[in-house]
Amino acid sequence: MSFDDAEASFRLRQELQNVALENVEDVPVGDGVFGDERLVGRGQRTSEKCGRFGSFYGCDRTDLHDKISLDGVNYKGKVFVRTYFHSCDKPSCPICFKRGWAVREAHKIEVRLAEASKRWGKIEHIVTTLPPKYYSLSRAGLRAKAIEILFARSVVGGCMIFHGFRFNLRHTWYWSPHFHVLGFILGGYKCRSCEKICFKGCGGFIDRSYRCFEKDGCVVKVMDERKTVGGTAWYQLNHASYSIVGKRANVVSWFGVCSYRKLKVTVERRKTLCPICQHDLVKLRYFGSKAHILAWLCSKSSDGVLDSFEDLVEDGRAVWVVDTGKRSFE
Repeated sequence: MSFDDAEASFRLRQELQNVALENVEDVPVGDGVFGDERLVGRGQRTSEKCGRFGSFYGCDRTDLHDKISLDGVNYKGKVFVRTYFHSCDKPSCPICFKRGWAVREAHKIEVRLAEASKRWGKIEHIVTTLPPKYYSLSRAGLRAKAIEILFARSVVGGCMIFHGFRFNLRHTWYWSPHFHVLGFILGGYKCRSCEKICFKGCGGFIDRSYRCFEKDGCVVKVMDERKTVGGTAWYQLNHASYSIVGKRANVVSWFGVCSYRKLKVTVERRKTLCPICQHDLVKLRYFGSKAHILAWLCSKSSDGVLDSFEDLVEDGRAVWVVDTGKRSFE
């Protein structure tokens, strides 16, 4: 197969996989909608490019891959390839909200909280549930009330992810505003390792929360330890809520010691390095016959990219070539 034939075959495979994207309809307005509030992904597709193949980036330094092993595996003759897809990075887009927008926001959350944890200690996942008497408040009113509730329980700051809906046994979303907080408790959360089962009198977080509950009727619960901060944030963003009012759909907000006024953090773009030799990734073009995933809907990837190790040589010739920018599949 010549390079021209390979490029034509690549284009055909790309169009066939994009058929699934052409048939994606905007999520119908129904459950998951309350006034100006919507579940993420309950909006219109922003662009025809959403979810489509963007480009291949990778590392073709097979001379180094032959000498370095990763997790005990030697990738002799293998090229590291990362497949990128187009994303509008908007929470309303039914295609991009989970693999584009949520991934980006989770990274920002992880970086800011990591900086704050240097002073305030362990990051906890806290759920704040408001009683029905507050359901009629605006989003700003709900947020202000939630912060008041958290401060009363010695939660000094963090990020708040607003959830306006819950999922019931009838498989529908209903209005039940609450906040998922990734933040810090003054003095730390010691009740997890405490052997005593008590609600009043010990002075710990559960004791304070119970005494406050008797006054305001609000339930604040510290969840189990997380595996990763970014993973927890990403999962909570997947079913968060956004408002259709205003130009920007602000789902995440910061308060207390983590507010933008008190915590200055520059979130740098994550470096794209080869996991084997740690060299920078470069743009690649593929001239082989292998069928690659070229559309998000055909992929099980949850983080917006696909990583793989591919053979540099197929049928006696190199099929992965550094893209100089003179020609493009995009």
